[in-house]
Amino acid sequence: MSDSKDFGAFLIGFIVGGLTGAAVALLFAPQSGEETRELIHDKAIQLRDRTAESVEEARLQAEEAFEQAKQKADEWTKLTKQHAEELLEKGEHFLEEGRDKLVEAIKPKEKPAEV
Repeated sequence: MSDSKDFGAFLIGFIVGGLTGAAVALLFAPQSGEETRELIHDKAIQLRDRTAESVEEARLQAEEAFEQAKQKADEWTKLTKQHAEELLEKGEHFLEEGRDKLVEAIKPKEKPAEV
């Protein structure tokens, strides 16, 4: 979760920094209007491409995180099932022991034959 927040903050900072840098460069550049418009166009294309790359990286990271979470959930499910089965077996064993003890306790005691 922290990684996605960090990446989101990075992406916003990247975009704002790019726009700020482009604006400062345009203000201080000694160029004609046509050259400035072409420069703005080129920078916009570069920014669009970088943004697309960043979005693709974020998508890939999200898919990877999803797969890891899915694998962990599967592992925990298997482990939980194993523990449940073990508890069920132990419970059945204790139930059988208790039933056997109860039957023994209820059974009438036979007296030895008199000689």
